Amino acid sequence: MYRATRLDIDVSKSPMKLGHGMNSPSKNDLKTVLRIDFPNKERIGRGKMQLLDHIKTTGSISAAGRAMDMSYRRAWLLVSAMNSMFSHPVVDSQRGGKQGGGAIVTEFGEELLSRFRSMEQKLERAVASDLDWLNENRSGTIRADDQ
Repeated sequence: MYRATRLDIDVSKSPMKLGHGMNSPSKNDLKTVLRIDFPNKERIGRGKMQLLDHIKTTGSISAAGRAMDMSYRRAWLLVSAMNSMFSHPVVDSQRGGKQGGGAIVTEFGEELLSRFRSMEQKLERAVASDLDWLNENRSGTIRADDQ
């Protein structure tokens, strides 16, 4: 059973914003980043989940990669890694041809994406007050009560 989980707190890259800027986010707000590390050095995180979102929207690994400014090869390698991480495929793809290629996020992939987003939301709620405290005690920040 996989239980290795890593929580990164990042102040620059995550779309989940917490702390004082919850209603009006700024680039100085603290953010959470959920990444799940598997014992065999594989991992899932927001990048792979964003890729799945783009595949759902575009129906194409290539278009999903372009939407994220990555090569088709990189996108394909990430999809391949996700497909090999689980006992069920995450993405089904068809080679190009007369009808063209395409890709779909499988039912399992949809569940994975849904559960990952749910974990992100739970994490956000669980650490909100701690991030508020960290934010209040950061050096070089202007707090509302100091203005």
